[in-house]
Amino acid sequence: MSNGSSIAEFLLLAFADTRELQLLHFWLFLGIYLAALLANGLIITAVACDHRLHTPMYFFLLNLSLLDLGSISTTVPKAMANSLWDTRAISYPGCAAQVFLLVFLISAEYFILTVMAYDRYVAICKPLHYGTLLGSRACVHMAAAAWGSGFLYAVLHTANTFSVPLCQGNAVDQFFCEIPQILKLACSDAYLREVGVLVVAVCLAVGCFVFIVLSYGQIFRAVLRIPSEQGQHKAFSTCLPHLAVVSLFISTGTFAYLKPPSISSPSLDLLVAVLYSVVPPSLNPLIYSMRNHEVKDALRKLITGSPRREKYQCVACSV
Repeated sequence: MSNGSSIAEFLLLAFADTRELQLLHFWLFLGIYLAALLANGLIITAVACDHRLHTPMYFFLLNLSLLDLGSISTTVPKAMANSLWDTRAISYPGCAAQVFLLVFLISAEYFILTVMAYDRYVAICKPLHYGTLLGSRACVHMAAAAWGSGFLYAVLHTANTFSVPLCQGNAVDQFFCEIPQILKLACSDAYLREVGVLVVAVCLAVGCFVFIVLSYGQIFRAVLRIPSEQGQHKAFSTCLPHLAVVSLFISTGTFAYLKPPSISSPSLDLLVAVLYSVVPPSLNPLIYSMRNHEVKDALRKLITGSPRREKYQCVACSV
């Protein structure tokens, strides 16, 4: 019988057995990773350098891009290295660090998305109070609370997960150290220690989800009352990208951690893990820039140095 203290390393899931397919997975992940780095880097640079984007909405978008960069950098580089060097090993401290960073960054991202829903609610439903409720100090405090809450939750989750005795070997059926897959290695009934933390996580996640749903219920009611079709379009253009990101993030993450064991399979687990850990950081910048003219113009200015001449007006003022 083995436990965590006697395990020196874990063995991650190999994408393929043949060398050609391993190299194919390496190049595929490399392309996705570089695209995510470039896209999120452009968003961060545009928001930081363009004074017209120094508003609460884009401040939270900058935080979201930072978290996306961190989360994809936690999983993909190690998977690429394993495919390139034809190995599966990750050290015990490396696995613990991967679990901690991933839980920390994903939790903080969820909290940031909740704060962004509140930002859109205030901008559209209470525009006259926007500057008061979402001043610079309030925005910094909310962002700090999101990062701090994610950090504390990650410490709790990681410590609890790696205190569970492991008796089922050291092979993790995932391309990174994922908590559900590590708990499959636990001794009989030892994983029940994690149940309490999972209950707290579910309650917190449901609370944030209900807040987001209620916020958007109020937002859509307010938008539909706007007499101007141009005003409705401008309001929707800032809300729909956030709603798309929230939907993708919540649906894939919830399915990954709460799906019943009866429908679990290695290929399905791998697909879901890619959907919640790799796809959102790559698509979020694209989703936010597709319908947002201010972001597109800031990126155009950043890349070409020639912004489109257009009068900017914040949603809080226009609706």
